[in-house]
Amino acid sequence: MSKGERTDLCALIRRREKLGKTAASQRSAELLADFERQLASIYSYDNDETWRAAHVEAKKIIAQSEIAIAARCRELGIPEEFRPGLSFGWHGRGQNACKDRRTELRRVAETRLDAMEKSARTQIERRSIEMQEEIVRYGVTSAAAQALLTKLPSVETLMPVLDARLFLESVPLSQSYRDA
Repeated sequence: MSKGERTDLCALIRRREKLGKTAASQRSAELLADFERQLASIYSYDNDETWRAAHVEAKKIIAQSEIAIAARCRELGIPEEFRPGLSFGWHGRGQNACKDRRTELRRVAETRLDAMEKSARTQIERRSIEMQEEIVRYGVTSAAAQALLTKLPSVETLMPVLDARLFLESVPLSQSYRDA
């Protein structure tokens, strides 16, 4: 492989790396938009045949129960204006009906997407470097130059796992936690 071919290949790999990172950012945006769509979803009982049938059946049961309640109230002498009763309603949302819960879920999704994107970008960059190293190896002939390609320490070596116990020992409790 000629020096010109190696140069051209490395330049192409770097362009692909840049495109891959841009694509990862775009994918994050698309995934967040889809998550927002899910959070905003409201389901109507008449969107599904099973839900519609359950809704109709529940309304029948409520109507029958209201008749029984009204009869008992008359027996007890409770005026109709003061009569207790049942109500029925369809909830088109679950946890996503609560603004605070949506905010919390959104934060979790954004944090997860950020981690996923960073991971994707790192993998793209790592593969780009591996490919470029392979190309450079073809042009590097001396043992000393080959040895230099393996000298960089791993990120895992430079950044070991955090041990929460070390933080508990080194960071004092705030007054609010002591009072709790």
